[in-house]
Amino acid sequence: MGNNDGFEKGFANRKEVLGAAHVEKSWANADDFNRPMQKLVTEYCWGEIWGDPTLPFKTRSMLNIAMLTALSQHHELAVHVKGALKNGVTKDEIRSVLMQAGVYCGVPLALAAFRVASDAIKAYEAEAKS
Repeated sequence: MGNNDGFEKGFANRKEVLGAAHVEKSWANADDFNRPMQKLVTEYCWGEIWGDPTLPFKTRSMLNIAMLTALSQHHELAVHVKGALKNGVTKDEIRSVLMQAGVYCGVPLALAAFRVASDAIKAYEAEAKS
């Protein structure tokens, strides 16, 4: 893994939000080519930004859902919908964020996001039951 406090803090935050199995698998699958990007994301995104106590994880999750919807980043959206549920964001709150994104970002983006979020919620609930 990394060898600094920012990386360790980021790795812990990343596991708390996305689940240890997902994060450890991503790190284990990193190779010489993409490991520097994984390290950067872990240190700066998860260590510096998610590590800033100004906004709670729940708020950050809702912001990510809106931004990833606007950017049409479906894979990351699915990951962050599951993380949002883990952070205490309710399905009603996720729906509300996606509805607002539909007005501000466009209906096609929101419709796609609803499809991704619905599948992610079902997967999260199935994992929680097992």
